[in-house]
Amino acid sequence: MRFLHTADWHIGKKLHGYDLLADQKDSIEKIIHLAQTEAVDAIVIAGDLYDRSVPSVEAVEMLNQKLIEINLEKALPILAISGNHDSSGRLATGTPWFKQTNFHLHTQLKEAFVPIEMADTQFFLLPYFEPIAARLYFEDETLTTIQAAMKRVIAEMVSLFDETKKQVLVTHFFIAGGLRTDSETPIEVGGLNSVPADLLDVFDYVALGHLHSKNALKKGKARYSGSPLKFSLSEINDEKGVWIIDTEQMQPVFHPLTPLREMEKLEASFEKLRQPTFYQTLNRETFWQIVLTDRAVIPNMMNQLREVYPYILSVERLNGREASQPQQERPREQNPQQVVSTFFEEITGETLTEKQFAWLSEGLQSALDTEKRD
Repeated sequence: MRFLHTADWHIGKKLHGYDLLADQKDSIEKIIHLAQTEAVDAIVIAGDLYDRSVPSVEAVEMLNQKLIEINLEKALPILAISGNHDSSGRLATGTPWFKQTNFHLHTQLKEAFVPIEMADTQFFLLPYFEPIAARLYFEDETLTTIQAAMKRVIAEMVSLFDETKKQVLVTHFFIAGGLRTDSETPIEVGGLNSVPADLLDVFDYVALGHLHSKNALKKGKARYSGSPLKFSLSEINDEKGVWIIDTEQMQPVFHPLTPLREMEKLEASFEKLRQPTFYQTLNRETFWQIVLTDRAVIPNMMNQLREVYPYILSVERLNGREASQPQQERPREQNPQQVVSTFFEEITGETLTEKQFAWLSEGLQSALDTEKRD
């Protein structure tokens, strides 16, 4: 059989305050198209379907729509697990019915010991779990670390192996030797960090989720699919896509995905960036990391740039900035929010996000209320 390995959709995630639902919908649609073009027999999603344990209504509606399209309209089996960003309880809603349409979604440790058999392959779907879940399941108080718990879990799985079939593990953990990017949340509580890579050698393939780069681990038979989209500037040069595996050879083949909006770095002077002959050759929908070659202080820099480049993620100086000149006295009619916002922009070169501005307003109002009471 052939299956497609993806993970870390993080539906509902924002990128520096910018909404990504349209980008995420587009990436899933491209995964569906690829799955049909390559005639795969199942789609594996190795955790972190959502970005938050309590996702927004819009995020839930969009993911539900796409899962319906995959599983009911296209009749493609889904093999999925919950990740550390998902709420296992909320995600599990409806699972008793899902199995009737070959939608296998495992969110509890106990489900990992019921292999899903398709053609020549046994799939073991192991969701993200904390060591306490293993202590309770095995009734063994010595399982205090993720390393000890995983050793016991995998031993239990091996006892269920059918020697006439291939074995595939689907899981969501940080495997020793993996390389993180800035958009990942470390799975680390009290030093419980990584799973030893050699524990996974008993499987014919290990479909991993959690790290957002396909190059995060290059050991043995385990692969991270990486996220379908770039979620941080540290991933700006990372190629995104999915793996497709034929169980006869067990050789994963990577298939890149073209994003709806690319992330790119732009290095130029402020004057050049504002020239129509320069920016009209660029895609205005791109997420930009801008590096200014200017050293001079540029008043209202960010607002001027955003008139031309609406999706700016960061602005940096290639050679630093000149020493600040004495600022002209600000008009007294400016309110406190405007004063702080202007100061923040002059110092950092960035404008306050909506959330930061809300925090500022809330803090100033609290200070005013306290002053009135006193």
